[in-house]
Amino acid sequence: MNKPSLQTLTINEEFADKIRIEYRNTQIIKWAPILVLLALIIFFSVVRGNSFASLNNLVAILNQLAIPLLVACGLTFVIMLGSIDLSIDGTVGMAGSLLAVLVLNSKNTNDLGILGIVLAILASVLVGFIIGSVHVKLKIPSFMVSFGFLYIGKGIATLSYGGIPAQISDSLLMKLPKVVFLGIPFITWIAIIMFVVSFFIQEYTPLGRHIFAVGTDENIPRSVGVNVDRVKIKVFTYAGLLFGIAGALGAIRLGQGQAQIGQDLMFPAQAAVVVGGTSLSGGKGGVVNTLIGTIIIVVLDNGLALAGVNPYIKTGIQGFIILTAVALTISRGHKVISK
Repeated sequence: MNKPSLQTLTINEEFADKIRIEYRNTQIIKWAPILVLLALIIFFSVVRGNSFASLNNLVAILNQLAIPLLVACGLTFVIMLGSIDLSIDGTVGMAGSLLAVLVLNSKNTNDLGILGIVLAILASVLVGFIIGSVHVKLKIPSFMVSFGFLYIGKGIATLSYGGIPAQISDSLLMKLPKVVFLGIPFITWIAIIMFVVSFFIQEYTPLGRHIFAVGTDENIPRSVGVNVDRVKIKVFTYAGLLFGIAGALGAIRLGQGQAQIGQDLMFPAQAAVVVGGTSLSGGKGGVVNTLIGTIIIVVLDNGLALAGVNPYIKTGIQGFIILTAVALTISRGHKVISK
């Protein structure tokens, strides 16, 4: 039997080193978000003491978590495809504005109740479906299609209430933000339920497996008969569902519908997804990563507010910490192309 040559051994050693480096990087990406979160909690607990670690502030954090988590979960699947959805601010604002003018309100005689909520969310689902369909059928990059619908959504929202926001008069809806179960606000329970649904889709359905496959290399699932275009449309449609729920909850919490309900949700959602460790190149990550990333963003915002940091300085600090967290969690050497 011939002994392996020195060259063969060298190639084997190089391959083993590459595997070890890849494993180490994977572990860093896996644990870095958790370490960042723990560091933030310890820091703000020391700086602000009881005001940060109090039960009341924990409830406040859970309340603040709801809408960003919904939006970020919807965006996660899109980013796992290697795509992006820039329509968030407009779609969320549209859903909230439509809800306000469909339920009992100060602008008209509508009183559709639960049906009004459903219709407002369905409008957002339709937007997601259209974005996905235009993206795959016309071969237009997702960021271009969704960017257009950012402004379409804002336009529909403003037209729905004619410039003066509709005040929600439905007594039942106005009570919901104050409902607490097991110490957790009702609105947060909705976000938790949708997070569990998203996790189930990701881990236990063919769609979840196809999302990972398409994000890694869409030619492979396409070659074995997976309808890649349908997967993409489903993902954008599901994102629209979660954006719609976020908009509905935002309107209920605010007590009125207006386009500004979705204002400035897009960047924090993207930051939460990436900070959590989901790869911008697609095929890696998931909603558990996004949950951790969203908590990081919310805890950071809450802690800086309690510390009395100037809002402009706070924005700069947030950007720096987010950039640092992203640097710790992204994979090197991968092309980041939005499809």
